[in-house]
Amino acid sequence: MNDATVFAAIAATLYAGHQLADHVLGQTDKQAAHKAQPGWSGWRHLFGHVAMYHAVLTVMVFAVVVVLHVPASPAGLITGLTVSTVTHAFLDRRWPVRWLLEHTGSTPFSRLADHGLNGMYLADQSLHYGCLWLAALLIAAL
Repeated sequence: MNDATVFAAIAATLYAGHQLADHVLGQTDKQAAHKAQPGWSGWRHLFGHVAMYHAVLTVMVFAVVVVLHVPASPAGLITGLTVSTVTHAFLDRRWPVRWLLEHTGSTPFSRLADHGLNGMYLADQSLHYGCLWLAALLIAAL
């Protein structure tokens, strides 16, 4: 199995895992509502979500590695999942996503939640996908 195949298997798994963990199994409504709040309460909800989220991703990635005999190294797995953990926690504080949109000429897009389309959510998900792509690349390359 070459690096491109490893990348494809891991990237597909991380994408499916993200959908499952961010929207079904890896976050409570309370965590979603409070994870960006200031202070200990916000951090507690964020850490709970990130831990649950990455438990789902880790189980799914290890299932693919074992069942499909994907040659992913421990260093690659640790590095990729660590990058995912750090970037997911950073983005889920919400201010980085808003800051990016405001500094790239997309302030109106960041405020679309009041108009039936949630620009912040769409940008958040797009940034998570980009970070998961990087995590898959690291897992395949290391």
